[in-house]
Amino acid sequence: MPIKSYLAHPHDGKYEQMVLDISQINNCDIIPSENKEIAVVVTDSLNDHQDKELQNEINTLKSLKMLSMVSGFETE
Repeated sequence: MPIKSYLAHPHDGKYEQMVLDISQINNCDIIPSENKEIAVVVTDSLNDHQDKELQNEINTLKSLKMLSMVSGFETE
């Protein structure tokens, strides 16, 4: 079960939209920052295939400028 955390950076003026977009994705939790410049995203998937699909879904969001992985590990 891959569990990963990321820093999500929005396009200019798209912070609120990015938070909303990511919050609607299954197996994804988002923690907004107080300064509204970045957000922490934590994903939890069942296997590597689902993890890759989840990353692809996040990376296609138009409000998202960049997604930087901070930590990742896998449990059995």
